[in-house]
Amino acid sequence: MAKWGPVASINQTGTGIRLPNFCNLGVMLRSLVVVNLLVAAGAVLHAPGPAAMGTEFMALAAFAEPILFISLAALCVARPVLHALGYVRSIAAVVVFEAALAWVVGRLLGGALPAGVALTAPQLVLLALFATGFTLAYFDLRSRALAPAIAEARIQALQARIRPHFLYNSINAVLSLIRSEPRRAERALEDLADLFRVLMADNRTLAPIGNEVELVRQYLALESLRLGERLRVRWNLDAMRADALVPPLVLQPLVENAVYHGIEPCESGGEIEIDVGVAEGQLRMSLSNPYPGGGRHSAGNKMALTNIRERLQLHFDAEATMRSEVKDGMYRVTIRMPYISAPA
Repeated sequence: MAKWGPVASINQTGTGIRLPNFCNLGVMLRSLVVVNLLVAAGAVLHAPGPAAMGTEFMALAAFAEPILFISLAALCVARPVLHALGYVRSIAAVVVFEAALAWVVGRLLGGALPAGVALTAPQLVLLALFATGFTLAYFDLRSRALAPAIAEARIQALQARIRPHFLYNSINAVLSLIRSEPRRAERALEDLADLFRVLMADNRTLAPIGNEVELVRQYLALESLRLGERLRVRWNLDAMRADALVPPLVLQPLVENAVYHGIEPCESGGEIEIDVGVAEGQLRMSLSNPYPGGGRHSAGNKMALTNIRERLQLHFDAEATMRSEVKDGMYRVTIRMPYISAPA
């Protein structure tokens, strides 16, 4: 697979392919806007006067729109094949496909429009290749432009997640167990090492939700050392598919905030409910915890929620959503994203 520089780009497939995911709604909308802007520019340049611009635009759009919609559908279906080809060969395959499609559309529709505005098949092929190259260049530049934002988001995520009080409390809890329960202390140190190994890893590609759930279990096991029965957790994972790909560390910071802002302030503690499942082609993650009030929860959650929202947008564009609400004394965060599984 081709490598383009030392900084990996966020993508929507969980792999290293640099082609955009044409199954993504945001990518489709951006492609539609880019192509129609090019059509409008071509109409302005080709029209003999302002009065003819509308006619020119309609004529060009009559050729461009069928090619665009067929292309988006075909590229979405062919995504696994393009991934297997690698970036350079997949670009070549897209160019050949677009040229062939433009030739066919030109032959079929070439005589359907008035002679003054109709395009020949060779002219349409050239225009289609220009539009294809321009659109792919736009997505490539957009990916490169997002690279600094990805690095900054990772730093912000680390700052939001690694709270000094957690490390301090975890070490003290382990120290208190070394003599009385050495086996339990050893397991706790292993959990702590695994947690920080994941936190410090390069987390720019998607990872299975099963890994995220296991990481959260390790984190909660550490917190339970000091909180004991005050920390209660209910898992709803019956509808979860462990191979569903998600941005790493999308669930753990929400759980950490739930402990820090929801459980710790309550003398009697409380219950965190974690619900993960797949339905109708979407992965849904929901987390709820007690809400102590006073505005403290909202202020404390702001950085983590902002970071997660930015990473969801970088990975899934317009197809992922995150919603938070307070209802009946409980704080709930719900995340929805497309269900994507790791390639076999």
